[in-house]
Amino acid sequence: MNQLVAITGASSGIGAATAKLFSENRHPLLLMARRVEQMEALGLANCLCKQVDVTNFDTVKSAIADARKAYGSVDCLINNAGVMYLGHPWEQDMDEWQAMVNVNIVGVMNGIRGVLGEMVARRSGTIFNVGSLAGRKTFQKHAAYCATKFAVHALSETIREEVAQHNVRVITIEPGAVETELITHTTSKKFQQEWWDGLGGSLNPKMWHARYCLPTNSRRKCACVRLSLHQQDQQIKYQRFSPAILCTIRSVRKAIKIENAKTSRM
Repeated sequence: MNQLVAITGASSGIGAATAKLFSENRHPLLLMARRVEQMEALGLANCLCKQVDVTNFDTVKSAIADARKAYGSVDCLINNAGVMYLGHPWEQDMDEWQAMVNVNIVGVMNGIRGVLGEMVARRSGTIFNVGSLAGRKTFQKHAAYCATKFAVHALSETIREEVAQHNVRVITIEPGAVETELITHTTSKKFQQEWWDGLGGSLNPKMWHARYCLPTNSRRKCACVRLSLHQQDQQIKYQRFSPAILCTIRSVRKAIKIENAKTSRM
């Protein structure tokens, strides 16, 4: 049996697209999200769907334990769950700030903690942390969101340095705008519309089969995608590359084997 892949935020968007491709490549799956019905509706084989609140480590730990009984240890974790609320920092509801900290930072840490010990012990494993371009560049009305995504980058880099000696890989994916439900979390319809109007284009997470997913009619205007791929002390950066592709490499074991030719085309 192929390696077990665990995905948080798997009920829609990048998480669901990633799950589909790994399933097509015959990987058993542990899908975690609040909306179990949407994960089950994907109809994927060898798939365990668990209702999980990533901010609650006990639910994450329990889901991983159940998957371990069915399919063995998690070989790859994709920390994809996240929320985004936009607002001016002098007026935004502080509960929204706390929600972003809880899901985008604590949720990522809970996922890592749930699998990292076993990975270090067996000297094998891959963790994808889905960050954001907002973890590298600041944007107006994104103060708290940017803070959480900068935190994901720092967390990933720090852990990568610690676990590289144990043959465990930590890979940070930092996409720009993607057509998912993320912006719908924002309560202000005005800010939602301003966000879309300011993009000029976005990526479709379902277009995992394409090498480049920029809309042909807005290639120059579309928000740039930055992805940082780390293996030990190696760092490779890409622009204009689908976030779904790196998440859904056809084999976990091939996730790092990127041809030099791709770098020359960037």
